Amino acid sequence: MAENTQKLSQYTWEGKDRKGNKTKGEIAGVSSALVKAQLRKQGISPDKVRKKAKPLFGGSTKITPFDIAMLTRQMATMMKAGVPLVQSFDIVADGLENKGLQELITTIRNDVASGASFAVALRRHPKHFDDLYCNLVDSGEKAGALEQMLDRIAMYLEKTETLKKKVKKAMTYPIAVVVVAIIVTAILLIKVVPQFEELFHGFGAELPVFTQFVIGISEWMQEWWFIALLGLVGFVFCFKEAKSRSPKFSDLVDKYVLKLPVVGEILDKSAVARFGRVLSTTFASGVPLVDALESVAGATGNAVYRDGINKIREEVSSGTQLQASMRAAGIFPVMAIQLTAIGEESGNLDAMLEKVADHYESVVDDMVDNLTALMEPMIMAVLGVLVGGLIVAMYLPIFQMGQVV
Repeated sequence: MAENTQKLSQYTWEGKDRKGNKTKGEIAGVSSALVKAQLRKQGISPDKVRKKAKPLFGGSTKITPFDIAMLTRQMATMMKAGVPLVQSFDIVADGLENKGLQELITTIRNDVASGASFAVALRRHPKHFDDLYCNLVDSGEKAGALEQMLDRIAMYLEKTETLKKKVKKAMTYPIAVVVVAIIVTAILLIKVVPQFEELFHGFGAELPVFTQFVIGISEWMQEWWFIALLGLVGFVFCFKEAKSRSPKFSDLVDKYVLKLPVVGEILDKSAVARFGRVLSTTFASGVPLVDALESVAGATGNAVYRDGINKIREEVSSGTQLQASMRAAGIFPVMAIQLTAIGEESGNLDAMLEKVADHYESVVDDMVDNLTALMEPMIMAVLGVLVGGLIVAMYLPIFQMGQVV
């Protein structure tokens, strides 16, 4: 166990296989001595083992959840075709351009080739493979149905990542409107308004209140724009730090974000979709319902649903039906509860939960498309009000020049 906690490095090696043929490759290990021992276990007599030099610029490409979903799908396809597990790793790794993912697969492949189970090899990389993923792989290995389990996990990851992408798209549009509005307004206040201000000095009359207000903001922005910028950046940084470090603050944000117009409803429906997808996948994989609910609680992505599902789990463990506990929680829509009730009564709960996930993923998809269509005219309206307001404020004194003359 102590060895696994040490930092792994990438090594290049040259040697001979059992038939005496020269071969070479790359392998991850803690030290050159342990790498040599690992190669001997694989039937290779190492001649040279060197630590791989890191590139001066750049490095391993970041591994995204979508990369893990793609890897799982490829492994499932290879194993369904009858390719052995270790050989499947080699085939998948050879076809990758992402060096970081390639190194990860090579490390897992070497662990499996050395005698570790697939699940144990995955657990050594918790950053990329969570407990749910590892538990499902472990169940598939023990049941002798790893290829079917990988196929099920791949489908779950693909659906989940697609849903996350849609939700992120919905969140990006409102933020884009605010950012564009702030940038345009700041440029006008700092660069354009001062030009009009010089013109107004020769008017010899009192400027309209609205114009004075805009000029006052412009003068403040010219002198203190860096303070405003630092304040905005500081607020965003403090908000992210508080959300990551304070569970209470994070839970509070999750609670109130669900009450936001349009975006809150999208997040709410996406949480229900994740609930159905994760619970369907785990329950269909043979995981007991109570244990499956424990995995689901942390996968919904919202503290309100996490706490609600934990209460449901406690009630289910004491003998209450799932649909009754969901109704008592007061956070699930009626359709989700009804489909769950049908699944429990018919003994086909996993299929009904999958229908719940499919339905609410479709709802989220439609809502994101509608939001996208709605945000386009909203962006124009917001920018029009800001820019138009500033232009009106600057031209009001010109309109009133007749009164001065």
